[in-house]
Amino acid sequence: MVDAVTTSAAAGRVTGGTKALASNFETFLTLLTTQMKNQDPLNPMDNAQVTTQMAQINTVSGIAQLNKTMTGLGDSFTQSQLLQGAALVGRSVLVEGNQLVAGEDGTASAGFELAGKASSVQVEVLSASGAVIDTIELGGLDAGQHGFTWEPSSGVNTEGVTFQVVAKSGSASVTATPLNVDQVTSVSNESGSLTLQLQNNGSLAYSKIKSVA
Repeated sequence: MVDAVTTSAAAGRVTGGTKALASNFETFLTLLTTQMKNQDPLNPMDNAQVTTQMAQINTVSGIAQLNKTMTGLGDSFTQSQLLQGAALVGRSVLVEGNQLVAGEDGTASAGFELAGKASSVQVEVLSASGAVIDTIELGGLDAGQHGFTWEPSSGVNTEGVTFQVVAKSGSASVTATPLNVDQVTSVSNESGSLTLQLQNNGSLAYSKIKSVA
């Protein structure tokens, strides 16, 4: 979850820096006023130089205030991310992966993403040793995400089973990215990035999620 200690320390540094800058600005004005009161009438201060000095310190003050504002926006964005992520707990998502995990009904669901239109698509189910134990013919498919279901034959060992997709457009191969269906069990914030804990694929960045069911 959000690191409160780190956030508090960062806010303290910004607040401390702003207070120090405000103190320096007040000191600058006091010195400037004193200098103007005691200046030599025959050799007065250069107005352009005074204006430049004031503009510079105002610029620094503005930057400090901007940093403080951006820090606040960053904290708000992090909290918003966590609230959005919490809504995903218990939901099914698609992530990159080629595992086939059978559910309570004995069937396994997965998917893939085609980089282009394919005239023929075939899913090869592989044993833990990499041997083809089943083939699913899906015919021609358009580019994008697609799903499939595999029901193993009686007596087939489903432990460690994976799959690969063979897609072609005529004689040319079409890139197919395998996708796993998984379930979100919890969410957290790590180094400012939303992270999801998945039932089968462990910890994964939110940006890696392909779609939500």
